[in-house]
Amino acid sequence: MVRGTMANVIEESKSNRASCRTCRQKIDKGVLRFGEEAPNQFDEGTTSYFWHHLLCAAKKKPALVKAAMESFSGTIPNKAEIEAAMGSAKPAAGERPYPYAERASTGRSRCMQCDEAIEKGALRVAIEREVDTGSFMRKGPGYLHVGCAIEHTGDAQLFEKVKKNCPELKPEDLAELVSDGAGGGGDDGDGDDEGEE
Repeated sequence: MVRGTMANVIEESKSNRASCRTCRQKIDKGVLRFGEEAPNQFDEGTTSYFWHHLLCAAKKKPALVKAAMESFSGTIPNKAEIEAAMGSAKPAAGERPYPYAERASTGRSRCMQCDEAIEKGALRVAIEREVDTGSFMRKGPGYLHVGCAIEHTGDAQLFEKVKKNCPELKPEDLAELVSDGAGGGGDDGDGDDEGEE
């Protein structure tokens, strides 16, 4: 078993007992499958996997599959078909490698650094963080103003990583990352966001 980003996996199915979480059909023994790590609802503090046919996952969760494929050392027989499926799919919020940048779909999220609201339509940077739901910890996106992102993470290469993870960013988005990110910004603070799509 070879682990990918966020402990997701690509592996040969050990039996035919698992069903694909995307198409609901059985996953045959011996075929490659994609496992998405998730909190185990029956054993607090542990994780389990949601299994998908590799092609189904490529259509539904392309960024997660791409990251897992980069770490997978085995042979993928239908690799061209998988890559084509990933290329035509749009990553869902929170289902892509961190860090990434996107336009805020609402004005409800708050910057984790300065605790100020991130305006609807503003470019924001998402980083991975742990959220305590009360019964278990889950991973999800935490949001930052572009000008607060490097200060919060302490990662001078942050925007290079964002660019790598977001090939769909428009030239004006990239320009905004460079111009707003260079100036720093935001108030001193330690805001939090309860998660917002």
